[in-house]
Amino acid sequence: MSLKKESRTDVQFHLAALRGDCERLKRLLDTGKVHIDSRDRDGTTPLILSAAMGHTDCVRELLAQGADPACCRTDGGTPLFVACQCGHLPVVEELIRRGANVNSCMKDKATPLFIAAQNGHEEVCLALLSAGASVDAARSDRASPLWIAAQCGHQRVARALLAAGAQVDKLRQDGATPLFKAAHKGHAAVVAELLKYKPNLGILPNGQSALHGAAMFGQLACVRLLARRRVAAGNDVVAVTTLRNAAGLTPLQVAAQAGKRDVVAYLKQLEHS
Repeated sequence: MSLKKESRTDVQFHLAALRGDCERLKRLLDTGKVHIDSRDRDGTTPLILSAAMGHTDCVRELLAQGADPACCRTDGGTPLFVACQCGHLPVVEELIRRGANVNSCMKDKATPLFIAAQNGHEEVCLALLSAGASVDAARSDRASPLWIAAQCGHQRVARALLAAGAQVDKLRQDGATPLFKAAHKGHAAVVAELLKYKPNLGILPNGQSALHGAAMFGQLACVRLLARRRVAAGNDVVAVTTLRNAAGLTPLQVAAQAGKRDVVAYLKQLEHS
């Protein structure tokens, strides 16, 4: 996108938006010398700057004077995206009230809900869901908001998404579920939330189970949760310890190969219990 050189007044306008100086913002708008959606060298508008910084008064004033809530930076980010990324709930609520599209997408198909989930902003996620955000809208690699929350260890966000009906076993393109990612990353609190929704505990399209993933990376707390749940789900201890991945290895063998001694010790104890 070709951008014209900023005037001195444009620069002042952007600085006022960035700093949250609402009075200065109004005075500059009153001069008639600035365009409400003027862009800096990166294609960023005053509304995007104020939204990113959480300056709710400036956001409200700019929207009242006709700023476009759907304006994009050169990389596709709108005011709603940057507010969701930074967790500025009042700004998010104001943008939604003014008609911002909660199901808009960036170039990689990530939605505002995905961005909020990735950054652990539970209240922002709830606001987006209340406004009609699609709970399972996935990025181009098919990662869902729940998947990214699980990978990042955001328990409260995962809980909110699950309560809103998120698919517990929605796969990313590599065949991994949210449970697998949480287990191999060691996010035991997220694993516990996911287990409430009866996720797949068996072998996944990626050739592993969540238990194998946890065992491989030495995530003992997750191994304990997953092994206990498999037993509670009707699998006896033998079935838990002999579950084989695509390479024909049990969780115990995977842990042994990776040198995860505490996991090996626990699984051996489980075998003999």
